[in-house]
Amino acid sequence: MTIRRFFSLTVLLLLTLGVPAGAGQGNMRLDGLFQALHSTTDAAYAESVEEHIWDFWLDHPDPAMVRDMRAGVLSLNSDDYESALRYFDAVVARDPSYAEGWNKRAATRYMLGDYRSAMADLRHALLLEPRHFGAFVELGLVYLALGDEKPALRAFDAALKLNPHLGRVRAQADALRYRATGTAL
Repeated sequence: MTIRRFFSLTVLLLLTLGVPAGAGQGNMRLDGLFQALHSTTDAAYAESVEEHIWDFWLDHPDPAMVRDMRAGVLSLNSDDYESALRYFDAVVARDPSYAEGWNKRAATRYMLGDYRSAMADLRHALLLEPRHFGAFVELGLVYLALGDEKPALRAFDAALKLNPHLGRVRAQADALRYRATGTAL
């Protein structure tokens, strides 16, 4: 390794160590929101708490990133997956510490049928934000698309452990458990 390369890597490492997580996933208020999500039995309140969590995850201090994320989400919701992928590629390239960028790119890759790449992006998102129940749900869907039900069930169960109010995910997990054991729950 050349001295110049070593110096560049050292500077990059020092700069990134002092930078907080790439967006809302580092927000201290998330701890309280996750506690509220676990303690409530009120479905409407749980939905509101979940929305606040998503707001923090989508948040980013760079307005250009927020614009690209919004444009990517609009493209994704409009089934314009190629455009969405371009936006999310740019987001991930600009801030690799932004978990939601990886998560949204994974969702886009899933819709394009690129399951292996989606899985890699989801794993990266979960390294950055281990409580990302949405990424666990998507990971379960990727495993199902690959025909691998056991890891899909583990991913769904992980999502439910983080957010017990995911009714459709619970139904999917119960159906997988039923298929695996042959017994009704």
